[in-house]
Amino acid sequence: MTAAQADLQIGRPSVADGAALWRLAKESGNLDLNSSYAYLLWCRDFAGTSAVARAQDGTPVGFVTGYLRPDRPGTLLVWQVAVHTAHRGRGLAARLLDALTARIASEHPITTVETTITPGNTASEQLFASYADRHDAPVEREVLFGAGLFPDGPHDPEVLYRIGPLTIRPPHGTSQAPSH
Repeated sequence: MTAAQADLQIGRPSVADGAALWRLAKESGNLDLNSSYAYLLWCRDFAGTSAVARAQDGTPVGFVTGYLRPDRPGTLLVWQVAVHTAHRGRGLAARLLDALTARIASEHPITTVETTITPGNTASEQLFASYADRHDAPVEREVLFGAGLFPDGPHDPEVLYRIGPLTIRPPHGTSQAPSH
């Protein structure tokens, strides 16, 4: 980890971060962009299941948004992951994902992480495959939403990646009390 990476702080987003998360998603070039209003709501209503990486000046440079599935509260669905171009290729997305799941696991028993990835999104495929490897968990893949289900024009299918059962380890350099 470089000094610049060590200087990044990972925590919960606040409503004040909504605009920055929207910009990061827009600039990512590969995420389905939600309305700016949606990111504001996400930072308010799902801050507990999301994480933001901040530079020393407090500026968000990466995020992961997620939620616990209502019908499967032991499953974290990861909605979006974005990292500013200046911070890509340094493992920040993996650090965000590990920090988020460690935090949630300390508060709720989670056994599974799910996400959807469109075919050909190699960066996301590698991120979640390496996450599964770090946590000694198998990965199941299946088409969740076929291309024909999207009403707003051509859209690649969304492939569900189900990772679990999980062994959550605390992020590097931190400790986590055992749960009872």
